[in-house]
Amino acid sequence: MGPFPSSFAKTYIILGVDYVSKWVEAKATRTDDARTVIDFVKANIVSMYKMPRAIISYRGTHFCNKMVSALLKKYNVTHRVSTAYHPQTNGQAEVSNSEIKSILENTVNHDRKDWSNRWMMHYGRTTQHTKPQ
Repeated sequence: MGPFPSSFAKTYIILGVDYVSKWVEAKATRTDDARTVIDFVKANIVSMYKMPRAIISYRGTHFCNKMVSALLKKYNVTHRVSTAYHPQTNGQAEVSNSEIKSILENTVNHDRKDWSNRWMMHYGRTTQHTKPQ
């Protein structure tokens, strides 16, 4: 999601949702490029759980590129891409995006420069802290 007003050098939010448990992993980032996606998948998905069998994304260039395709091919991960102008295909991520946007609207200061810290604090304090097995 983004770009948002710069907050501690962060302008985007990347997230991943486990469709079975509905568990969300999200991170504020500086960019929304292929390297950011790969680093997020490795650090926030694979290292904490394991490589998923499939990833669903929209058609953004940070998801649909040679670097991400090579990573997914290496680990035999199916990449499903949502239909253009039909965000319901990636419904769980869209629900999480809406929740994060709501958190941002209700917690950040007027100048919106603190969103990257505020949403993480709010998100961490209001979510159940159990990870999927």
